This record gives sequence, structure tokens and C-alpha cells, in this order.
Amino acid sequence: MQRDKDTDVKARDGNQTLARGLRVMLAIADSGRGLSVQQVGDLLGVHRSIAYRIMQTLADFGLATRNRAGLYVPGARMATLAGAYLPALRDAAEPVMQQLANKLQSTVLLFVEQHREAQAVSIIEPTNASYHISFQPGMKTPLDRGASGYSLLAARPPTPDEPPAVTLARQTGYARSHGEVRPGAFAVSAWIPTDETPTRATLSIVTYTEEIADKAGVEIRRAADKIGRLLDRAYLEAG
Repeated sequence: MQRDKDTDVKARDGNQTLARGLRVMLAIADSGRGLSVQQVGDLLGVHRSIAYRIMQTLADFGLATRNRAGLYVPGARMATLAGAYLPALRDAAEPVMQQLANKLQSTVLLFVEQHREAQAVSIIEPTNASYHISFQPGMKTPLDRGASGYSLLAARPPTPDEPPAVTLARQTGYARSHGEVRPGAFAVSAWIPTDETPTRATLSIVTYTEEIADKAGVEIRRAADKIGRLLDRAYLEAG
């Protein structure tokens, strides 16, 4: 199994066991189908017995569980952790995302900037469409490829070496791409204007229909602005 370069971080003195557990948590969350004890051992470069003890510890805390195929998958407690991440942002964004998903009959995703990637923290599907694109929670895209990454870069000050799509996004208020992350799919994204989140966030729609993508820019810019206002108001009222 190939190691994830972003999670293959050298453990500081005294926290090797914690680092191993965190790497495994991320790996099983990203795997889609789960990991066997042998795969965990290969990932960490340790014997099966050590890998088994790590998985048992995660299972004891509800962070992993073993399915009928004998693979370890995320435990129920992982959902608690996911729900605890940026709750104010998700609370403000998700109702707006549902309205946008139904209006454009397309999947809407909320991304945040994480290291050198855009990572989805919420995915809303339309309730009135016979077909739409589905995504796995936690999906990631590079910042230098695809509308979501371009949008997050456009929220920063300009740089001389930025991709042309980022410069254009800053001018139009939204980024657009075609087939850069998923073959054949159009993506349109607009950053959320707020200083009330610890990381930049962006709203994206993904569709195979060019006609929808053509009209999505104004709609998603309006939705992102609305989320920004809701966040600012919520923090102001919280005082």
C-alpha cells in the first residue's frame, strides 16, 4: 500500500503511538471500503501484532469497527468528530447548499483549505433530480487543479505564478473547470467571504451538464455571499 505523503509525518519524540493511530484513522476514513490488519501493518511498517493492537485500541474508543469481511472501517464515534468540525460554518452553509442543489439539480460541496488541498467537509445532493454526481465525504482536490482549488487561491492576494484560472476567478467572482478532477464533469466554485472561520472555505457545484454550469456562476456567487453574511451575523450575535 502506498503511503499518503500528507499523513506520513515524522513522529515527534514520545508520540509515535499517537501518530500511528491518527494515520490509521485517516487511512480507513479515506479507503472507502476499509483496511485489513495486514494492510494497516504495511501502511505503518510494523508487525501484524502491533497493527492489531492499534486497531483494537481504536475499536475500544469507537473510532473503528470490524465489518463482516474482516476489514476495519470508521466507527460511529468518527461521525461525532466530523460533526464537531466547524459547526457554525456547516450550520450556515447547509440550508443554502440544499436550496442551491435543488435549484441547479446538482451536487453541492463545501470545501475548506487544508494544507495544499481543498477538502470536502459537507456534501449536499439534490432531492428533485433523477440523476446527479455522488462523492465520498472527505474527498480532496489539489489547490492548483479544479474549480474548488482555484476558488480558494482566488480568495488570497494575487501572486505572479498563480494559474490563469485563479486570476480569472478573482475577476468574475467564481472559478470554473472542466474535466480537471473528474473526467467530463464541469465544476463551478465561489469562495465564502468571511473572517469568522479559521480556514478559507468555498462552495462548489459539480455537473455533467454544460448548460447548468453556464448559469451556475452567478447562482453560486450569490449563495456563497449569503453564507458569508449568515456567518458574520451569527458571530456578531454570539458577541
